Amino acid sequence: MKMRCGWATNELSIRYHDEEWGVPLHDDRMLFEFVILEGAQAGLSWNTVLQKRERYREVFNHFDAKLIAKYGDKKVSQLLADPGIIRNRLKVTSAIQNAKAFLAVQKEFGSFDAYIWQFVGGKPLVNARRSLKEIPARTAESDAMSKDLLKRGFKFVGSTICYALMQATGMVNDHTIDCFRYQEIKKNSK
Repeated sequence: MKMRCGWATNELSIRYHDEEWGVPLHDDRMLFEFVILEGAQAGLSWNTVLQKRERYREVFNHFDAKLIAKYGDKKVSQLLADPGIIRNRLKVTSAIQNAKAFLAVQKEFGSFDAYIWQFVGGKPLVNARRSLKEIPARTAESDAMSKDLLKRGFKFVGSTICYALMQATGMVNDHTIDCFRYQEIKKNSK
């Protein structure tokens, strides 16, 4: 039996853990998807977000920031009426604001990828956590990322959310060392 991080406990979270979590990600659209989903998760479990992820992709135009930046009141009302997503007005409207801020970052840096990876020096930080208890909720890098994102107009990007974003997108390898993915990702992250 494969050893996994302790949070991967059901079919959906196991698939996400085994295929995505912690893999270095450099695709702008996917990075934007994680910015939105990590913000939507605030105060909820990641499992809730995973269950709603496909619906988010459908109703948020597959996380096309150019389209989301143009959403108006009618679209916000439609989204708030959709039980397939997290119906929180602040989170929905923050996605629109974040799309605008995301596009501004792309314009300034050439890509969101070039911007966001600067917070870890362009390559993954490889940790060696023995248990989930050792994993911090935030770090100096996530603090710096949060501060800069907020300055640029992003919403729902506190340091804890930023650290979760860093974990999800492989900016840090926080698989526990007994997890089968730890060495795989470490080897492929060089």
